[in-house]
Amino acid sequence: MSFFSFQNVNLYIAIVLSVINGVLMCFASYKFFQIIQLSGYKLKGYFKWMKDTKGSYASRMVLLSLLSIFCVLVTNALFDVYHTEELYSYIGLIFYFYFTIVFIVNLYHAPKKTPLKYTTRMTRLNVAMFVFVSIFSFIITALSTEYLNFLKFGAICLVPLFVPLFVPFVHIILLPLEKIILSTHVSRARKKLKKCDKLIKIGITGSFGKTSTKYILNTILSVKYKVCMSPHSFNTLPGLSKVVNNYLNLDDEILIAEMGARNVGDIKQLCDLICPKYGIITGVGTQHLESFKTEENILKTKFELIESLPKDGIAIFNGFDSGAKKLYDRCDFVTKKLVGNNEVVNATNITYDENGTTFDLIIKNKVYEKVKTTLIGEHNVENIVLCVELAKDLGVTDKEILTGISMLKPIPHRLELIKTGKNLILDDAYNASVNGTIVALNVLSKMPGRKVVITPGIIELGTQASVENENFGKRIAKVADIVVIVNKLNFDAIKKGLDEEKFNEENLYQADSLDSAKILMKDFLREEDSVLFENDLPDNYI
Repeated sequence: MSFFSFQNVNLYIAIVLSVINGVLMCFASYKFFQIIQLSGYKLKGYFKWMKDTKGSYASRMVLLSLLSIFCVLVTNALFDVYHTEELYSYIGLIFYFYFTIVFIVNLYHAPKKTPLKYTTRMTRLNVAMFVFVSIFSFIITALSTEYLNFLKFGAICLVPLFVPLFVPFVHIILLPLEKIILSTHVSRARKKLKKCDKLIKIGITGSFGKTSTKYILNTILSVKYKVCMSPHSFNTLPGLSKVVNNYLNLDDEILIAEMGARNVGDIKQLCDLICPKYGIITGVGTQHLESFKTEENILKTKFELIESLPKDGIAIFNGFDSGAKKLYDRCDFVTKKLVGNNEVVNATNITYDENGTTFDLIIKNKVYEKVKTTLIGEHNVENIVLCVELAKDLGVTDKEILTGISMLKPIPHRLELIKTGKNLILDDAYNASVNGTIVALNVLSKMPGRKVVITPGIIELGTQASVENENFGKRIAKVADIVVIVNKLNFDAIKKGLDEEKFNEENLYQADSLDSAKILMKDFLREEDSVLFENDLPDNYI
């Protein structure tokens, strides 16, 4: 009887097995989908992760497949499936499904900094993956049953071998559809923005400080206006389209859009959608140098926000940052303001400790002494000053500004101070810039007790990674009493910097992950110690 005969029960069993395998492989593909998502759905980032991790997760899929095939072959040999009923050829599959379920359980329980988000796009990817894997499983099972009698249904165990390639393949297949869907969302957002003809639109970009400045500005402006702020890290074209379509109300008076970029032209694309009248440059550094290739490309991309402003627009630059000053000098076609270096808005006498920051705020020659905020560090004062300048341009009174500053709350994972028992924790886990590490170490130096730094180093610096992490090690050595380097990625470079500053090697530890570092802390942490968690590797670096 032919395998494809409707009277053949094995045909229906193969269909059921293929569907089950399609479901299992979607779960087993979690890590690969996560990396695609973290890479901004760019295959370049996916294959870079495969290269950097030496295909460790792909190797696990290979091991799963080979171990299952071995068990199936042994089982088939024991039951002599070549001569006996095909029923016995199913027994070996018990091992395959058991191994696969164990693999999936371990995968989902592994620690993650940024778990996979099941957005509508990711759901489409999973559905397409399920259909493709189910069809592939059926074909390979049918061929095996017809021509490899000793293996029969065991051929389905070969499917995990191809998963690391199936994920990018399915992604490519769906790209035309995704472009159409994104175009639809962008078109909807444009139409909605046209209805909000009185909406004040503000764009914020920079290599660092974007998110903090966004939250600060939102708090201050909300004292006077009804404000819509792009939440979380919605700073890409799909993200900002979602903000406009799902978060912006027609009666909102101000829209604050954080604008992120990894390539030249990214900011212009966002500005073409939002059309901001006001622009803030928080600072320009070497963050994402790996994708931008040159510092000039970074400057050029950040300047796209200023170039997109209308003739009556206002550009505000962070006068405390050299990179922002370079862009200020280039700007000669809209009203520009260099905050921190003028007599209009400035801050002096900045002091901070574990209870927050105090400073004197200068607004148009009026000095407001000992202004307090729970935010810690000079960099947060710089961000506040930027926001005060723009708030004044929008007619917010000094009293309203001071009220807004008093309402500011720490931003999660961005030099957030957490008091645990008798220890102070500085959670700067979302920072990964050179400037940010300088600020964080300065803040740590003002904290009480011994100073502990836990970090994997700075990433996305391309050819500058080794030099910058060595310099980072030197700066750490001048502040820290104990250092824990997470992961091996930047270990050698940081240690070299520590050694150059004669850091005591007995106080240097190495941990495979942030969770391992937290466990390691129990061996050396004392009461009154202050701990800085500086950066945490994204999952696509693990």
